[in-house]
Amino acid sequence: MSKQGDFMRKGKGKLLLFDLFLLIILVVIDYMTKKMAVIKLKDQPAFNIIDGVLEFNYLENRGAAFGMLQNQRMFFVFVALVFLGVIVFVLFRAPYEKRYIKLHILLTMIAAGAIGNMMDRLKLDYVVDFIYIVLINFPIFNVADMYVTFATAILIIEVLFVYKENDFNFLSFDQKKIRELR
Repeated sequence: MSKQGDFMRKGKGKLLLFDLFLLIILVVIDYMTKKMAVIKLKDQPAFNIIDGVLEFNYLENRGAAFGMLQNQRMFFVFVALVFLGVIVFVLFRAPYEKRYIKLHILLTMIAAGAIGNMMDRLKLDYVVDFIYIVLINFPIFNVADMYVTFATAILIIEVLFVYKENDFNFLSFDQKKIRELR
């Protein structure tokens, strides 16, 4: 084993540990905000943060975004598990290079959001939502939703304008390309 190969594996291991640490932190933050929402907001009137702009308003969401697909718990869990599988696959396959660190962070944020909402669905049969933008009458959402939305938007921008077509060759199942990357 070459010294460079050994360095790359150690660096990759550290990056994956960072991903796991970040994932745990983000899931805990989401969990704690939802727990506080249940304690402080459930069965209470909306809590005004910025009059006419932002309020905390407790909602038990049994559907997806905008209340679609009500009471489809197992479907949501299945979709979340598929997305998590794809994310883990990409994180493990991504080369240990500086240009992929942002990819790791964004995918970890998406995974944290999926896990946070999946935990609610499995434990409660609904997702706790509590952030309401009154100004635009936006559907009530939570911190996990913010992770997914923000990270997905940035990821799309990155894929369209930053990464080049061959930057994702590491996802190929072509054994020749895989050997070239090593």
